[in-house]
Amino acid sequence: MKFLHTMVRVSNLEASLDFYVKHLGLIETRRVDVPEGKFSLIFLATELGAAEIELTHNWGSEEEYTVGRNFGHLAFEVDDIYALCEKLMAAGITINRPPRCGHMAFVKSPDNVSVELLQKGERLAAQEPWSSMENTGSW
Repeated sequence: MKFLHTMVRVSNLEASLDFYVKHLGLIETRRVDVPEGKFSLIFLATELGAAEIELTHNWGSEEEYTVGRNFGHLAFEVDDIYALCEKLMAAGITINRPPRCGHMAFVKSPDNVSVELLQKGERLAAQEPWSSMENTGSW
């Protein structure tokens, strides 16, 4: 397993970039603007290829995020998303979003921290029972 990124919601993108880039010395590794969703994702790291911080900025929102609301999720790259989700499910861990696409799943830690699992390399072919599961919150 490889740690990929931590997501943090930010209300003032310029101030956040000033803090992380200017003051902490991180570099912007990539940026994704999603006009239809009205948000931007800015990835920062200490160096290319290192674990990143994903700043999520919702356009037009000056909402002050409370502690807990500003933190989004941890993300890990995994070798076999289906096998890992089966192992987690067998251990009684809640799978909030099953890996029906063969690429991504979300689970919750015991402390309710959202953890994103991303398939390493290409997405896997659809596999039962995952491909027919819905997002009901627990499996």
